[in-house]
Amino acid sequence: MQFSGKEDIEAPIERVFEEITDFQAFERSALRRGADVKRTDTLGAPGVGMSWHAAFKLRGKQRKVDVSVADYDPPNGITLGLMSASIEGQMIAELVALSRGRTRMTVTLVLQPRSLAARLMMQSLRLARGNLTKRFKVRLAEYAMDVEERYKRSA
Repeated sequence: MQFSGKEDIEAPIERVFEEITDFQAFERSALRRGADVKRTDTLGAPGVGMSWHAAFKLRGKQRKVDVSVADYDPPNGITLGLMSASIEGQMIAELVALSRGRTRMTVTLVLQPRSLAARLMMQSLRLARGNLTKRFKVRLAEYAMDVEERYKRSA
């Protein structure tokens, strides 16, 4: 199953890349929402090999996922690998400079089941695909607006 969306952001590509790779901010955000996030690598600088273990409640059940940086290409994009007991996936964020102060961000989330139970869950997600796609795009648009606002405040 795949979800994707595009947003144009009024900020330079370098600044947008800084925002999408601000891993500490994402960790803090997840912690505020009740997730337990632990960094599992020992890298000093951001790059391929960074990894986290996260545990959170979703639909009344405790879920665990391992996230790792699979590709790190400043300022063009990043790919995260996602692995859980029943689902694996990738989240790809690609950046394209439209002008000096404008960047197009394309985010793609690909999920694949690893078990029979996950296949059944994916089937139910397919039935709600329209609603899930809409929610994905709304969250992406909100994130793009947040990046723009942070850039405008700092400029």
